Amino acid sequence: VPYSLVGVISPWNFPLLLSMIDTVPALMAGCAVLVKPSEITPRFIRPLMQAIAEVPEVASVLTVIEGDGSTGGALIPNVDFVAFTGSVATGRKVGESAARAFIPASLELGGKDPLIVLASADPVKAAEIALRASVVNTGQACQSIERVYVARPIAERFLSALVEKAQAVRLNYPDIKVGDIGPFISARQGDIVQAQINDADSRGAKLLAGGRVETLAGGKYLRPTVLSEVTPDMLVMAEETFGPVIPVTVFDTNDVAVAHANAG
Repeated sequence: VPYSLVGVISPWNFPLLLSMIDTVPALMAGCAVLVKPSEITPRFIRPLMQAIAEVPEVASVLTVIEGDGSTGGALIPNVDFVAFTGSVATGRKVGESAARAFIPASLELGGKDPLIVLASADPVKAAEIALRASVVNTGQACQSIERVYVARPIAERFLSALVEKAQAVRLNYPDIKVGDIGPFISARQGDIVQAQINDADSRGAKLLAGGRVETLAGGKYLRPTVLSEVTPDMLVMAEETFGPVIPVTVFDTNDVAVAHANAG
C-alpha cells in the first residue's frame, strides 16, 4: 500500500542523484513525492522541474521545493513518510520530528568508514585504493574512506606510496577542467576540515602530506592530506570529516584492527 505523500530531504553532495535515489522508488511504489534539496546546491532544481513538466503524469505527483532547514522542518508534519540523507546531527532532528508526527522515517546518515589493510596486501596497490576512496569528490561522499588501519609489516611501504601518490594529485585550478580534485562545496566545509587537521596536529599527529586549506579564486581547496600517529580521541578520527584527509593507524594484530574499525 503506497504512502500518499513521501517527503525527501536530500544533501548537497551529488545533489541530483541523492534527491532522486529515494524519489524514484517512491514514485514506482505509487506514492506522490515532495523533495526538499539542500539550499547549498539549488541550481539543478530548475532544469529538473522543466524536465518533469514535460511528463504530466509525473508532474502531477512530484514537486521540488527550495528552502533551508526550517523548510525541511515544516515538510515533516505534512507528509506520510520522510526519507532523509545527511548528517547525524540533522538526522537526529528529523527522526525526532517524524516521531512527534507519528510517521515512519528512513535516515541515511554520515559515518566514519574504515579501511583495513592486512599484511598480505600489496602496499602500493592498497595505497592507490585508499587514496582514491578517500578523496573522490574532494572526500565529500557518504562512502568515503575516513580511517585507514594498516598492518605493521607493510606500514612503511604503504605510507611511502600513499604520500607519493597524494603529493601527485593536482588541483582543478586554475582550469577547473584540468586536474584531479576540486574545491570544497563551501567555505564553511573547508573550515571544518582545517579545524580537524589542526586538532590532530596539536595532539601529536604526524602530517605527511597536505594539511593546509588554500583559498584560490574564492574557492577553498585542500590537497590530499595524510596523517599518521593519530589517536582515537582526535576529531579527525572521531567525527565525520567530509574532506580529502587520510588518517592512518598502524596495527599489530587483525583482531585489534577490527576492534578499532568497529569502535568508530
